[in-house]
Amino acid sequence: MTANEPAPARGSFPATRLSLVEAARSPDAATRERGLATLLSAYWRPVYRYVRLRHGKGHEEAADLVQDFFAELIERDLLARFDPSRARLRTYLRVCVDGLAANQARAASRQKRGGGERPLSLDLESERSAVDRLTPADGSDPEQEFEKAWARSVFSLSLDRFRERLAAAGKAVRFELFSAVELGEEGRSERPSYAELARRHGISESDVTNGLHAARREFRETVLELLRETTATEEEFRLEARSLLGLADPPPKERPGAVKRPGNEDPEGSGRKR
Repeated sequence: MTANEPAPARGSFPATRLSLVEAARSPDAATRERGLATLLSAYWRPVYRYVRLRHGKGHEEAADLVQDFFAELIERDLLARFDPSRARLRTYLRVCVDGLAANQARAASRQKRGGGERPLSLDLESERSAVDRLTPADGSDPEQEFEKAWARSVFSLSLDRFRERLAAAGKAVRFELFSAVELGEEGRSERPSYAELARRHGISESDVTNGLHAARREFRETVLELLRETTATEEEFRLEARSLLGLADPPPKERPGAVKRPGNEDPEGSGRKR
């Protein structure tokens, strides 16, 4: 945004940016690298979980297939075949995974790339135990698990980015307030009161209120930013924003506490659970 451009209205969709597919296929090496890194960060967990549940793969097989899939995506430029008028990006990626899983030549292609080595740095073990507890027999639908894993990835990546930005801006306390109220604290079933947070951080209760209000707005903007980076079209972005954050199109005004979390709906934006 330049100095002459108006700031986006609070609660509105951010300005159009380069889509993830365009970035991942950009002729500019730096742009392409950023696009592929974003795609990998957002989608590898959903792909791993889907492969385990849909195709009945064990951890090692699934880990290999995840590596194969993203290598194939890059080497064969599979994103060039994506048609946003026919499906969402993650639906297309899931179909590509199905095709790879059914391809009996994948072991040979993996050998060709380096004897079964795993060139991508993925924390696959972190997903292993969670998926081990899920089976189709328990009623875990692979496609639904893929969708849920994608949503968790978006929020997790957004939270990391949000934390880093506040820390860099010298506003770590604001993140601590947000984390305590919106995410909860380990070992506690109840969210801390504003009075407790004020005493803990040596600030006034009004500072807590204002800090939380700003943090919710900034986190929502971070989620929207990441959503735009991980979707392929403006329409897909808007659909996902409405689904994850409950944003209207276009929103008439800022919606306080718009981080929509199951079991913690709060239309008044107080951050307290009803």
